[in-house]
Amino acid sequence: MKRPIEADWWEAGLLVAGVDETGRGALAGPVVAAAVILEPGEYPFRDSKTLTAREREGLEASILQAAIAYALGTAEADEVDNLGILKATHLAARRALVELDPRPSALLTDYLKLQTSLPLRAPAKADRDSPTVAAASILAKLARDRHMVLLDQAHPGYGFARHKGYGTPGHLEALGRLGPSPEHRRTFAPVLQPRLI
Repeated sequence: MKRPIEADWWEAGLLVAGVDETGRGALAGPVVAAAVILEPGEYPFRDSKTLTAREREGLEASILQAAIAYALGTAEADEVDNLGILKATHLAARRALVELDPRPSALLTDYLKLQTSLPLRAPAKADRDSPTVAAASILAKLARDRHMVLLDQAHPGYGFARHKGYGTPGHLEALGRLGPSPEHRRTFAPVLQPRLI
């Protein structure tokens, strides 16, 4: 098994928080970030995008059991519009990190270069090479998907439960037919100029 990129920090006794987010490219709903601190060890966790919904759900209990601490943070659609997607993503990550108890002593993210006084590593593909970031990616994805199912009930007709707010043909068709909901990101081009039916 490949050596995790946080292994030397673990060996130094640092509490490493892995941070990952989901929903940056969606047309509707929040950006959701998760922060997770794991005990040093070997884990089967991997990038949530490589897992099925059932596999993510199956790993959730293992993550929560192994975690020293975990937390979620969100930035809502209006915050994405007001701040821009990158700043909103940083906001969601900060909101997750401030909820961690105990506090981390180092941060590891998937190419998210947060402003922090802590040691930070932000390599690309960290969700592939770090079980801590992979665990965060799974928790973030599960939380956002569940939230989008609730939004589907609140705003029927868009298919949020199916496509989770991403720009599928069915979603674009619904946008053209219904116009944007309060959960849509008005500054994203497909929402700003929906296809007319």
